[in-house]
Amino acid sequence: MTNPTDPDGLFNQEAIPQMDAVYRFALRLSGAPAEAEDLVQETYLRAWRAWEQYTPGTSCKSWLFTICRNVYLRRSERSQRHDEIVRQETPNDARSISAQVDVFQGYQNSDPEGDFFASLVDDDVLRAVDDLPVEFREAVVLSDVEGLPYLEVANVLGIPVGTVKSRIFRGRKLLQKALYDYALEMGYLSKPASQG
Repeated sequence: MTNPTDPDGLFNQEAIPQMDAVYRFALRLSGAPAEAEDLVQETYLRAWRAWEQYTPGTSCKSWLFTICRNVYLRRSERSQRHDEIVRQETPNDARSISAQVDVFQGYQNSDPEGDFFASLVDDDVLRAVDDLPVEFREAVVLSDVEGLPYLEVANVLGIPVGTVKSRIFRGRKLLQKALYDYALEMGYLSKPASQG
């Protein structure tokens, strides 16, 4: 299927090669492979429909990250409103049943391929990244994992470059603190000599 706003096929040349990076970003945002896949699909659908708004020669990766983040934020807001309504209108015993169904579905929705690739990066490191407050996690993932320059991170997040630098610095400090014991255990760092 051809896009009438993309007669030269630039979407396939510029957007499609970024799909793995968009998935990694979506996974760090959502924390769940199935939700990340949905985010990527919606991101690419929106990008396809709005391709005429993309400026060739600019960073397609950053443009896609911006779309992905906006989709994620909208879904999160909708989900929070939905959850609030359900809590207000659902009896306590029904909530308990709903929680049990969610646990069961979690077992059914396992992703062996995703689990294999996720195991290539140590779970403790990913957990530390995932535990960062969202504003720091977004900045660190975009900069340190996806390699975007500060200006592009600022554009994706819609914040000033100085704020990006501050969030990355603070996020890295939080990661350093969270991973210090892990680094000692794995032998990446040696225990400091006792100061006696």
